[in-house]
Amino acid sequence: MALTTAFAFEYVKREARPISLRQLTFFGRTLTEDRLLSSANYVRTELPTRYEEQVIVGRPSKTNSPRLAHRIRDMQTLPYVVVTNSHMLHVYELYYQAFDTLRRVKEIKTVADNERYCTLIKKTLEEHLSIIPRATMGVLECQGLMPPDEMDSFMNTLLRSRISRRVIAEQHLALTSTFTNPSSPAPPSCPPNELVGEVFLKCNANSVVTHCYDVVRSLAQDSSNQPLPMPRLVVSGHQGATFPYILSHLEYIIGELLRNSIQAVSQRWQGHGEEPPPIEVLICEAPQHVIFRISDQGGGVPRALLPFVWSFCKGPRREMRLQNLSQVPTMAATLQEISASGSAEHRADGGGNKIPHESSLSSLASRPPNLRLGMGLPMSKVYAEYWAGSLELHSLEGYGVDVFLCISKLGNRNEQLTTRAMMDAV
Repeated sequence: MALTTAFAFEYVKREARPISLRQLTFFGRTLTEDRLLSSANYVRTELPTRYEEQVIVGRPSKTNSPRLAHRIRDMQTLPYVVVTNSHMLHVYELYYQAFDTLRRVKEIKTVADNERYCTLIKKTLEEHLSIIPRATMGVLECQGLMPPDEMDSFMNTLLRSRISRRVIAEQHLALTSTFTNPSSPAPPSCPPNELVGEVFLKCNANSVVTHCYDVVRSLAQDSSNQPLPMPRLVVSGHQGATFPYILSHLEYIIGELLRNSIQAVSQRWQGHGEEPPPIEVLICEAPQHVIFRISDQGGGVPRALLPFVWSFCKGPRREMRLQNLSQVPTMAATLQEISASGSAEHRADGGGNKIPHESSLSSLASRPPNLRLGMGLPMSKVYAEYWAGSLELHSLEGYGVDVFLCISKLGNRNEQLTTRAMMDAV
């Protein structure tokens, strides 16, 4: 997999162009053939650049060699046992193959060209569904072979780069679907022009929280062999707050936070014979942000584990996490087979209506509650920060946890891409 210096220089000149949610909806506002082809060619030129940035993160180098050649060479300078780890190698090869394939795509001039390009993108996205758990298994298996902070930086960089590619790819696929099937019914409460590709222009804060709670509660009840003391959900504050967002990202974050709260409260109140205290969600709408405070009385995070809640590889539960993560690729494959056979996953839109949708996070968001992966909080933090938001956790051991999720309300903040400086800091 060697690359010539000239080839590396060709792509190192290209910088990824960060966009905002508002800009992401530009091509689909008034969707015409010209705009669809413009969207296709934007993705065609942007995807290889974003793969080129990720063809894998190694240790820092003091030289100014081309970025792609730099990253491949740096991968080879990692400890041999890290480079040859089967999970790391799997991730590397998938990214390299995708980069090498996508860079060869010629200019898209017709709708037929775009259909062929979309087929290629779909195939690539499906092949990459297991990358998150495989990469996490890799850093866990390589624990002790590299400093844990470097491993966490690697995972954060990998996830941020992965999000940046899937955002533009999935948005274009959704726009193409709208263009080729203009008569497809929109959700009843979603007026025209409020759903543009993957972006909901008016996600309703209360509806999203309620839907995520219903899904997580059902999963918890269905996976338990005995009745669970299930906490109620109490939502207060600015329940009518709306904002533009990619719903699969928001549902994953809030779903993970509610999953943790429900599990903690249910376990703590098991056998008490009384109704557990509710999970309280306070929604605060500010001029530029919407803030969710999720509070539970599940006993809090033990002080011994608190330093590791944002880490992908630190902490004492390595073997349990590896065992559980090994089941995720199988789950992802099963969900992909279901989607391919026509039974698409159903989720709620910004107003709580069920619509068919395939999500890159579906295999993780729908896993049983007892399948603990130890990556929900750190991954949620990456997703929250991607659109210039934030995620904070405050624990009072012996009582409960408050988690604060801040979302940019206006949709005008650019995606927080992995910059060259960030890559060189890994």
